[in-house]
Amino acid sequence: MVELTKLPLNVQKQQVSQVASFKGEYDNAVDNKGRVCFPAKLRKFLTPAAQERFTILRGLERCLYLYPEDQWSIVEDKLARVNSFSKKGRTVMRHFLRTAEDVTLDNQNRIALPSKLKEWSGIDDRAIFIGSGERIEIWSPDNLAAEDEEMDFESYQELFESVMTEVDEL
Repeated sequence: MVELTKLPLNVQKQQVSQVASFKGEYDNAVDNKGRVCFPAKLRKFLTPAAQERFTILRGLERCLYLYPEDQWSIVEDKLARVNSFSKKGRTVMRHFLRTAEDVTLDNQNRIALPSKLKEWSGIDDRAIFIGSGERIEIWSPDNLAAEDEEMDFESYQELFESVMTEVDEL
């Protein structure tokens, strides 16, 4: 791997700007039309390639996943490698993609949450955005609180150590 500092400055900027790294937690109101403001602190991490376009879908917990367009194309590339001739592959593809919808920010930097996804995730008048690396999770406050209650700090420490040890071994 080439060290970033040995690359020309314009290439360095391109390499850095291609990686979205969303982080933080933001609580926003949802209006009666299901629109929610996209947090400004997350917006600054959108790459020009995303062009304020996203794919939103059910998460693997009771939340929504929001992928910027450029990150979604990476997910699609991974999904294209799933064996569609196996029952497991077809089932994963079906359940993961069946709720996916494309959304864009409006002129007031809001996202309209699709009603089926809003209902499934339990989002009503508040939505909590959590930056999660290449994607953003959107939670109802109640579901997030229930998820948080399931893990005490010591269990989190053990999980973190286990996962990060696996990463180090790659």
